[in-house]
Amino acid sequence: MKVLVLGGYGNFGKRIARLLTRDGVAVIVAGRDRSKAHSLVRTLPEGLAEAAVFDAYADLGRQLATLKAAVVINTCGPFQTSDYGIARTCIDSGVHYIDLADGRDFVIGITRLQAEAAARGVAVISGASTVPALTSAVIESFRTQFSEIEALTFGIAPGQKAERGLATTQAILSYVGKKLRPCAGAQLRYGWQDLYRQSYPEIGKRWMANCDIPDLDLLPKKYGVARIRFSAGMENPLLHLSIWLVSWCVRLGAPIDLPKHASVLLRISNWFDFFGTADSGMHIILDGRDLNGSPVSKKWFIIARDGDGPYIPTVPAVVLAQKIIAGKLDMIGAMPCLGIVTLKEYLQELQGLNISTYAFD
Repeated sequence: MKVLVLGGYGNFGKRIARLLTRDGVAVIVAGRDRSKAHSLVRTLPEGLAEAAVFDAYADLGRQLATLKAAVVINTCGPFQTSDYGIARTCIDSGVHYIDLADGRDFVIGITRLQAEAAARGVAVISGASTVPALTSAVIESFRTQFSEIEALTFGIAPGQKAERGLATTQAILSYVGKKLRPCAGAQLRYGWQDLYRQSYPEIGKRWMANCDIPDLDLLPKKYGVARIRFSAGMENPLLHLSIWLVSWCVRLGAPIDLPKHASVLLRISNWFDFFGTADSGMHIILDGRDLNGSPVSKKWFIIARDGDGPYIPTVPAVVLAQKIIAGKLDMIGAMPCLGIVTLKEYLQELQGLNISTYAFD
């Protein structure tokens, strides 16, 4: 049984392929660039990887009939501007579907496919990435210590030298300076604004700014969170604050199409790699009431060094694909990846990488 990875040689796709083949799962590395697909396959364990060259938006159905994959993992973002065409093709073919989407509307809206997926007996899981999969895994690990979660503050701060993908860059730029949909405890928010400084173990302080993700809707509903705040930050203060200034230009009405310039801006940001590190971090801070009604706070951090940060978003898709291959995923239908992967499963898959976690009261 094989896993078909769409965008298989991209920033996240290649890491998914490495983790799956490391664990003995066969993969098909798919994309439109023959040279890149075959180049990655040559670096993977012999007999566990093959390449498939096609356009997922135009030819996926025919390829699924030929390749006989049991699971499709879709890494082809940005999902903020995507539809459910690929997921529907998988459903029609009777193939399980997983994606790494971080688009707020995309992940929440995946339940529209519930009836179709259930009728075909397949799982369609969206958002199998850091958010909301890891966030919900951490909350699940702490929730028994809370009678009420009053506030959740969390965010991601990648290192300057950590590999950045074009799709992720386009996704963030799509809402920089734009008014974001309200969330619990915050009615007025704009992309890449509301700056603050966050301290991390090992890697120090990073600037943070507003980002738009599905957790802002999903977590308050599932866990009763009264106030929620998610941010992201860049290690280089000059780059972070430059995007913040651009966000004000967009907010004030300047006709700037930032996603159109994503590739140029990504190249410019790479010029600053010399001044940064490959060390990334994520923080999750829960405030509320304990089982006796007294105030309680829990802080959880994950720190990745040596450029291993981009592996973190790939883990939920890897864990879910392994379960499907092993016949251990007993759910069908369409759903966000919320509370499906446990923190223990998550951290077990990260073993062997330069990644550490910390928990504080």
